Amino acid sequence: MKHRTIIEPFKIKVVEPLPMRTVEERERILAEVGYNLFGLHAADVTFDFLTDSGTSAMSAEQWGAMMVADESYAGSRSFYRFEQVVQRVTGYRHVIPTHQGRAAEHLLFSLRCKPGQLVPSNNHFDTTRANLEQLGVEAVDLVCAEGRDPTLDHPFKGNMDVGRLEAFLLEHRGRVPFVMMTITNNTGGGQPVSLENLRAVSSTCKAHGIPLLLDACRFAENAWFIKVREPGQGERSARDIARDVFATADGCLVSAKKDGLVNIGGFIALREDSWLGDLRNKLILTEGFPTYGGLAARDLEALAVGLDEVLDERYLAYREGVTRYVADGLSRCGVPTMRPPGGHAVYIDARALLPHIPAHEFPAQALAIELFRAEGIRSCEIGSVMFGRTPDGGFRPAALELVRLALPRRVYTQAHFDYVLEGIADIAARREQLRGVRITYEPPFLRHFTARFAPV
Repeated sequence: MKHRTIIEPFKIKVVEPLPMRTVEERERILAEVGYNLFGLHAADVTFDFLTDSGTSAMSAEQWGAMMVADESYAGSRSFYRFEQVVQRVTGYRHVIPTHQGRAAEHLLFSLRCKPGQLVPSNNHFDTTRANLEQLGVEAVDLVCAEGRDPTLDHPFKGNMDVGRLEAFLLEHRGRVPFVMMTITNNTGGGQPVSLENLRAVSSTCKAHGIPLLLDACRFAENAWFIKVREPGQGERSARDIARDVFATADGCLVSAKKDGLVNIGGFIALREDSWLGDLRNKLILTEGFPTYGGLAARDLEALAVGLDEVLDERYLAYREGVTRYVADGLSRCGVPTMRPPGGHAVYIDARALLPHIPAHEFPAQALAIELFRAEGIRSCEIGSVMFGRTPDGGFRPAALELVRLALPRRVYTQAHFDYVLEGIADIAARREQLRGVRITYEPPFLRHFTARFAPV
């Protein structure tokens, strides 16, 4: 008999209590933090879906590995173990540890980019875009047409439009230091990129003599989607598919706080050594010696285990099953979501749910605020707060108005998700009562982290 229930492929060894606050308490807290969910204390959040970055529960093997770490400043055996795992997973020879993904971005971009250049991608995420823009570089999104339609059920909505890329590289010859591909495509709803598309992008980049880099923080989830969705890949292992994915590119930047299954860590991995010397010298200035790169050896040990555990196909099937379960549950109660579900998060289409709130009143932020006020759910706006600001400080509506429920790995159970679905169904039933917000303060970059709001 085929079982329909999605079970966690692990058993729980350590627990912590869930914070529970009243609606009145949460209303007071929201006003105090300027209605910005990044300002909340975790002790006031019942279900924390703000991000899947660094929020995973680690395994017994990871905790055990941390106990035998070698904390030597230089030449730690923990680094060499970590390096060997990254080399085996990616096929890249050179590995540069950093304390997290945006440190890797800053390190590489500050050395390889100059003002006036352009970097195309399927979709840049917020920190990637900001790290480029603060250097005077334009971050350009070339996601495929299917990726711009939240309702379309297409298997690889994270793909890049190869025709647009070809035209872009011809038009801006000499101004593109590299091309990036984000796997999975977080900004576009956690959508995967096909191996076929990666190979086509790779061929285009090679024809123009331009390096291709992967933002590969969710490489294992992307490999799983290739296995289950792409013709001809179903009999292959996720590990082998991942190697083929990395083989399309010249290197990668990774926030290991996602598919590394750790609470901190990141790295750059490169096929060739032409950039290596400059990167290591800059690393010593900003992060630490090249065999620890801003991380304790215990973190390198946990990451070495996590990069192997994440390619366990029982885990990956469970991971996909959970996001599908939540997305399908929301659809049944009339809440529109990005279709098909991605691997790490469920994205509510706030524009479709709240058509009465205009873009300049930030419907996704308004919905995220109500999720916390009514149900204690912390989520993340991915809409006109995050992406609606032009370089000159003006307003431009974002392509999508999404609320991301990023699901921490190995943390919540099916009962928790059922409870969350019931609460969101109640909010959807009174959606017409929700009102927008206005910004009362914003910083020059990455405003969604520290901006303050007031109800309209």
